[in-house]
Amino acid sequence: MDPRIREHAEIIANHSVDLQEGDNVVIDAHPVAEDLVVALHEVVGDRGANPVTTSQRTGKRQQRAYLRAAADDADLEFETPEHELALIENTDVYIAIRASDNVTQTADVDPETSAAYSQAQRPILEKRLSKRWCLTQYPAPANAQLAEMSTEAYENFVWDAVNKDWEAQREHQANMVEILDPADEIRIKSGDTTDVTMSLSGNPTLNDHGEHNLPGGEVFTAPQPDSVEGEVLFDMPLYHQGREITNVYLEFEGGDVVDHSAAKNEAVLTEVLDTDDGARRLGELGIGMNRDIDQFTYNMLFDEKMGDTVHMAVGRAYDDTVGEGNEQNDSAVHVDMIVDMSEDSFIEVDGERVQEDGTFVFEDEE
Repeated sequence: MDPRIREHAEIIANHSVDLQEGDNVVIDAHPVAEDLVVALHEVVGDRGANPVTTSQRTGKRQQRAYLRAAADDADLEFETPEHELALIENTDVYIAIRASDNVTQTADVDPETSAAYSQAQRPILEKRLSKRWCLTQYPAPANAQLAEMSTEAYENFVWDAVNKDWEAQREHQANMVEILDPADEIRIKSGDTTDVTMSLSGNPTLNDHGEHNLPGGEVFTAPQPDSVEGEVLFDMPLYHQGREITNVYLEFEGGDVVDHSAAKNEAVLTEVLDTDDGARRLGELGIGMNRDIDQFTYNMLFDEKMGDTVHMAVGRAYDDTVGEGNEQNDSAVHVDMIVDMSEDSFIEVDGERVQEDGTFVFEDEE
């Protein structure tokens, strides 16, 4: 086994989820990630914890079969599976490993069916987020192909981004936390297509340095839901429900999306926005700061961390990004989208420019 896999497993256990003796651990992984699953079982065994492996979240082939069959029943209404919820309720640690043998496996599932399924899964999502959890990536060949890289090059890319000095990364990102945490308003402008403002007042900024998301490499917070004004062109594509969506355009008034479009798979975007009322509002603003992630790979876990990007998510706001007494945006979805900030762009915080063309004001000082 590649020693980097064992190192990956150790970082998950030691840094990301603080694995303890006696912990009940769910490892949710596609079979293609078996080597990392095995390494995690070794670490879990060393600690005296109790593992179980599932592929509920990442086993897209069986999910596709189920959803397509269910879609044939016109009267079907998805219900939250109580046995799956019970598993998570009795879990201390939840580890999800992204990996695929076909990244577009669910591309022929009706978007409306997928949205209804997401609604039914919402209590399970909320319970997972209340546990010690980590989402990470195994460098599977299908993911390498999507990134237009050889398998070996993609392995190097993933483990360079994952197996690193996370304390040094935390210190680098703390500079931006110090700027955003007391901020009232932020403005993000890129070219002639993105100019948006939002209030961050009273909402804490979190420093993601490889704990819940591995790799980490961003600072993020939640906007005041009704404060978002302006327009955004998300000029980096994303994959959602097995489909590529490109050039997503959102226009905001009073916090709500009042107009939207996409160059490709606009119907999927529409289904996301129609999931519930909260899906038409922003639940997250994130600023990428991981300079070891230096190329776009069609993988949001990495792409949103790039040092010259900003991402925004429609839908659910994370509990710990909402200050006491502030409104929390609630939704069954949380879909991230990215703006390239490397050229003809800037970020202003309370009228002060803190990033220009992808470079932070404090980077020359470090």
